[in-house]
Amino acid sequence: MDPLGIKGTYMFTPPVHGDERGSFHEWFRSDDLRQHAGHSLNLAQGNCSISSKGALRGIHFADVPPGQAKYITCLRGAILDVVVDIRVGSPTFAQWEAVRLDDKNRACLYIGEGVGHGFLALTDDATVIYLCSEPYTPSREHGVHPLDPEIGIEWPSDVEPVLSPKDAEAPTLEEAHRAGLLPDYQSCLDYYAKLG
Repeated sequence: MDPLGIKGTYMFTPPVHGDERGSFHEWFRSDDLRQHAGHSLNLAQGNCSISSKGALRGIHFADVPPGQAKYITCLRGAILDVVVDIRVGSPTFAQWEAVRLDDKNRACLYIGEGVGHGFLALTDDATVIYLCSEPYTPSREHGVHPLDPEIGIEWPSDVEPVLSPKDAEAPTLEEAHRAGLLPDYQSCLDYYAKLG
């Protein structure tokens, strides 16, 4: 498990064992996550998303505490998965990092509480599954516009993004900050420490 440049995010590429029958790999291990992140993932919900090419989902986040950590992989097709540091006071505030998750590399991504998350489907039938530390609760869920020029995510130019009405109407990072929607970095660090 390798840390990304944004604190609280990790990428894991599991070894895949294959033969004439197919393949096998362990896509999630609680002990590995605990060793690297310093805490386990409280498994509260599992989601499956199937997207057409160009579907752009996010940038989503939840109020901290308790937030919503996610552990994500792509079972079929390919996505560009993006994390955005939206934690006010973080040394990497407004920075983003992207990784490709697909059915070849079998890579997985862990995203800690308070970090923004979104992905773009690079293929049709891109099938993404993710484990969540807390159940979806609409009253504490928020979004930041994924095409906000202040964040400046470099989405692939050869894929036309298709947003849901909710994501298309999401505030910019600055608007979300002014509205008091963004998590506080120190509060997130304090929450992470309690998880350990």
